Amino acid sequence: MSDPESFSFTVDNRLDSGRHGRSGVINTPHGSIATPAFIPVGTKATVKAVLPETMKELGAQALLANAYHLYLQPGSDIVDEAGGLSTFMNWPGPTFTDSGGFQVMSLGVGFKKVLAMEAVDVRSDDVIAKGKERLATVDDDGVTFRSHLDGSKHRFTPEVSMGIQHQLGADIMFAFDELTTLLNTRGYQEKSLQRTHEWAQRCIDEHERLTAARTHRPYQALFAVIQGAQYEDLRRKACRELESIRGSAGTGFDGYGIGGALEKHNLGAIVGWCCDELPEDKPRHMLGISEPEDIFTAVENGADTFDCVNPSRVARNAAIYVAEGRFNINTARFRRDFTPIDDTCDCYTCAHYTRAYIHHLFKAKEMLASTLCTIHNERYTIRLVDRIRESIEGGYFDDYKAETLGIWKGRIATP
Repeated sequence: MSDPESFSFTVDNRLDSGRHGRSGVINTPHGSIATPAFIPVGTKATVKAVLPETMKELGAQALLANAYHLYLQPGSDIVDEAGGLSTFMNWPGPTFTDSGGFQVMSLGVGFKKVLAMEAVDVRSDDVIAKGKERLATVDDDGVTFRSHLDGSKHRFTPEVSMGIQHQLGADIMFAFDELTTLLNTRGYQEKSLQRTHEWAQRCIDEHERLTAARTHRPYQALFAVIQGAQYEDLRRKACRELESIRGSAGTGFDGYGIGGALEKHNLGAIVGWCCDELPEDKPRHMLGISEPEDIFTAVENGADTFDCVNPSRVARNAAIYVAEGRFNINTARFRRDFTPIDDTCDCYTCAHYTRAYIHHLFKAKEMLASTLCTIHNERYTIRLVDRIRESIEGGYFDDYKAETLGIWKGRIATP
């Protein structure tokens, strides 16, 4: 069953004016993904507060889970014994897993959600959150860290990450890399880039070995991860070097992930630099974006898929996406608002519940509030990207972008 030809990517349409944006299809053993596509995040083999069956109904084409969290709990061996991630979580479609590198480093230096992603004047290679204890240390061989759950000691190397992800059995997985931040010095970024390159070679070698040994499982595609922070020369160098890597059997990477620290206003430029260098016949995944303006920017500059926890995370804190922007539904003005969250939305929440009821659920601290808002926010994001794909296919991307972001930013009224 472990046949590399079961994974493929085709490009169907391209934006004009020399832009990298395109639509296409990623084929995996568990189904196809029409791109561009938003991949909702189910960190611990679940999108928080929502059934996997519901995610399918919302139009999700694939889900992403986290190797670090599933390694710690319940254990990647248990997921493997269950038949792999899709079977374990009762999700019929394709799955992604990240390498665990982000969580190892972010949680290891005390950042619960994200690392420092804004450029500041101070540069330091000993990044740590204020008042936190360092739980992770990196060396040329890998990362030693203590669990954020119980303090137990663990070690991730490229080989360990590959072993965990093969046991998890996702259709698409990522090479183990060192995540840096915008606080790191240029010198450290260069050193880290070399380390990530060496780890990528070890990942592809171990991936080849495990693929040959695990013929009872479907083929898993391996994506390299591009670092380099805000430096154009480092991003381009990373792309060229990763593209040149081959395993002992001649295997190259199946696709590429654009990750690492970047400033929001440089998102389009960085994606564009990478796509200038990357092969046209391989898919590109942007790690960690979901705001509408970022989605348009990433797609226009060449991203095929992208993931983010934000739609579900902000939903649990009463933040709602609509065409005009984002608002908090737990504020007093919605107490007697008996209209849907969005009367143009086709999700279950908008069809059955009012703003007043959801406001009440948050005030009463009922768990259903998170479920209903997550359903809406995930559907909003999935539908937005579906329409972006349709606009590329129909040749009206620029018009759709201008109208959508004009409404989102309040420059034009809702039609």
